[in-house]
Amino acid sequence: MIDLAAFIPRAIQQGIPLMYGSCGETITEKSGNLNLGIPGVMYVGGICGVIGAFFYEQSQAGADLNPFLAVIIPLTCSLLGSLFMGLLYSFLTVNLRSNQNVTGLAMTTFGIGFGNFFGGSLIKLSGADVPSIALSGTSYYFSRSLPFARSLGWFGKIFLSYGFLAYAAIIISLYTAFVFKHTRTGLHLRAVGESPATADAAGINVTKYKYLSTCLGCMIAGLGGLYYVMDYACGVWSNDAFGDRGWLAIALVIFTIWKPDLGIFSSVLFGGLYILYLYLPTGMNHMELKELYKMLPYIVTLIVLIITSMRNKRENQPPKSLGTNYFREER
Repeated sequence: MIDLAAFIPRAIQQGIPLMYGSCGETITEKSGNLNLGIPGVMYVGGICGVIGAFFYEQSQAGADLNPFLAVIIPLTCSLLGSLFMGLLYSFLTVNLRSNQNVTGLAMTTFGIGFGNFFGGSLIKLSGADVPSIALSGTSYYFSRSLPFARSLGWFGKIFLSYGFLAYAAIIISLYTAFVFKHTRTGLHLRAVGESPATADAAGINVTKYKYLSTCLGCMIAGLGGLYYVMDYACGVWSNDAFGDRGWLAIALVIFTIWKPDLGIFSSVLFGGLYILYLYLPTGMNHMELKELYKMLPYIVTLIVLIITSMRNKRENQPPKSLGTNYFREER
């Protein structure tokens, strides 16, 4: 039997980076941009936060860290690095009209290479004996839970034992869903994603919405990388440690049928499926089935994709212009 009191918190922690990534990608895709560079964006968001935290801790030389600066410096660096990736993608696909699929894949390769280069450089600067960096001082402020969580038993452990970025992910997802459904900005954004030519004819600035949604989506996705390093990994950076979480975040967008509020529960489900093999009874065939268990999130996504395609409901389909560039002169 699985110990739910131990399994659920780990599933939630595993799902928070996916929640950030899928929410950011959903915002981007609502404008018609298909950003397959989310894995690279999350990587850049993580390493930029690590760079800021590393130099801040080095500057203190053993002195106590300022809680505000220990949080705001890595957070700002992560957001700026992710914003750069969003601007780069927008410039290439909106202004230069390059192929969105190729651009996204190139940005994933660039982001991972960027992170590994600077991560390796920081490891050399720190003089560590192991190929990793430990930022325990900064991580402490990111992973601090509510002070009364432990006194509430299993309830506190399951619902209140997380850092502030975990709760921020839920708030961002709920607010994004509200904007999509109940605001003029959300209506304009969905109009741009469905038919940019029609939106342009109605006076909506297509370029502005594509830029804003892509940059904002990348900044949110970058926070997923920052959370993974500073909270989930306890401030330890190792090159290539992210695994396939960025791709899982993109798969989660399809699973949630482009609804960020559904992403809250779906990301926890994906996070649980991703680590399920660690909590199953061990046996002779356990190692052979380990990789099969890791496939569960993708299998579930394929099943959902098949079901939604068979139902053919318009509200469950992606934006019509998703993945295509807008040529105003052809309007």
